[in-house]
Amino acid sequence: MTEFHCLELPRLERFLERRRASPIFLEMNLSEVLVAILRKANEFVPSEAGSILLDNPKKKLPERRRNSLTFIATFGEKADRLVGQTVAADQGVGGHVYITGQSYRAVELQEDEFFNRDFADANDYRPESLVAIPIRIEQEVCGVLELINRREAGDYSQQDVNLLEIFAGYISVSIQNVLDGRLAQEIAKRDNLTGLYNDRYLHIALSRAIEDCRQKEIDLTLLFIDLDYFKRVNDSHGHLAGSQVLREVGQLLQGMSQRVGALAARYGGDEFVIAAPGLDLEQAIDLAEEIRQAVVGTTFCEKPGEVQPDVLRLTGQTCSIGVASLNRHAYSEESTDRCKSTLLRLSDAAMYVAKETGRNRTAVSAELVQRSQQNPSRFD
Repeated sequence: MTEFHCLELPRLERFLERRRASPIFLEMNLSEVLVAILRKANEFVPSEAGSILLDNPKKKLPERRRNSLTFIATFGEKADRLVGQTVAADQGVGGHVYITGQSYRAVELQEDEFFNRDFADANDYRPESLVAIPIRIEQEVCGVLELINRREAGDYSQQDVNLLEIFAGYISVSIQNVLDGRLAQEIAKRDNLTGLYNDRYLHIALSRAIEDCRQKEIDLTLLFIDLDYFKRVNDSHGHLAGSQVLREVGQLLQGMSQRVGALAARYGGDEFVIAAPGLDLEQAIDLAEEIRQAVVGTTFCEKPGEVQPDVLRLTGQTCSIGVASLNRHAYSEESTDRCKSTLLRLSDAAMYVAKETGRNRTAVSAELVQRSQQNPSRFD
């Protein structure tokens, strides 16, 4: 029985998500889609081996020969060795097809001018014939389908090439459908104005993060952020200006949260939440202070924006931040849902403490002290 191999899901996700969106959790099995494509190609043109190679859209250059191709899915002898390997786009038959955008067949592959002998030797493989067709997404060449060593009917024929070129349309539609489905799912998770995750998805992601952190025995911290006197922006400059400020704050939080592997969400109005797996309380306080100082130091509406077309150069915006920690503020025996509610409630309460004590500051949940006194060993 022929075995099919595909790049492991985390790495596969990075290849396909960059074409449309960047969700944290993969919600459909892209491996099965690509393996099905290879299996169908093998049914049309039976071969000893085959592979799908894709470029990296995040690093893609207009001059294709300067790019690289990665083996995403494979089958056949030594196929498991190939998955994940990267080759330069200016080498081999696959590279030639990728650069030219034209299908190619080689009957005596060992003598072919485009054959990459060094790569074959490195993988201890001696292919005899090959057919390759370009893969396109939205009319743009993004990769190559290769089949090696024709079975049953001898060498690859022009009829095989013609059949696979027709099949290429199926490949494009299949991958596009996956991407479109992922895009629709991603849009449902996002806040339309800021591009951050919305509060609905925050609850889902936070529950998953809590379970994951408990399993790994690492901390998780929650930052609850509220802009100070934000109503004044709307009253003085209009709601379009207020919306533009929210959008730019969202961009700022997105960049700072991604740097530490955290998730940023708009909770509602001018409130934001950052969930930071792996950050302990002290590290979260440092992050909160960085965010607070970044907001103070930012000039908003400095350039024409998508929401507010006028340049306003708004300065002096501040924020208040509350912080709570999984290890310091939630009991280990609490259920995931109760733990999530505890962290949101305590970080929100700490944020209001920050406001009541002067605004433009960071406050840590006071329940840390209360619970330490009730259960000292919990915080040793």
